[in-house]
Amino acid sequence: MSKANLLDRRQVVSALLANRKDIVAIGGLGASTNDMCAAGDHARNFYLWGGMGGAAMIGLGLALAQPTLPVLVITGDGEMLMGMGSLATIGLQKPSNLSIVVLDNEAYGETGGQTSHTSAAADLVGVARACGIKDSQSISTMAEVEAFAKAVHDVSAGPRFANVKIDSASLERILPTRDGTYIVSRIRGDLGFQPI
Repeated sequence: MSKANLLDRRQVVSALLANRKDIVAIGGLGASTNDMCAAGDHARNFYLWGGMGGAAMIGLGLALAQPTLPVLVITGDGEMLMGMGSLATIGLQKPSNLSIVVLDNEAYGETGGQTSHTSAAADLVGVARACGIKDSQSISTMAEVEAFAKAVHDVSAGPRFANVKIDSASLERILPTRDGTYIVSRIRGDLGFQPI
């Protein structure tokens, strides 16, 4: 926990991926992608570069294409706000193997730390519920993070959504590759498909 009594984002991401087994993980733009790489680069990590607002939709596509595998989207509040309409499509499609985690520091970290809408007006859990994602929750403890991490493996009970309040500490960037062709070919290969 930070001095502000908020969770450490890197600790949260590490806990989510600690016992990942066959999880396919999609990292949203910026810090969440860096945090996934810091937790350990993996052939089933899909790092999103330059596609703000797209993480949840990429997760939806993967979840629909691979219904027997758990798909976990880890993104930030700014990125989720940019792609909030994706929650309506996810609520309509109801992929039972999809989980979305928003690391919410109430700031736009990639553009200078401006205050985001989640600090006052935007309730992402409320939006997710209103879009039909019944299992939507706010998380504020590591015990809740660990329970959610276990639930991700249940591919019959989703979709699920969690908004995790994290501190806004500036951490060293652990950058994965930015080679999009490599990222796509690697995940396809690990899932048993030919590279494109």
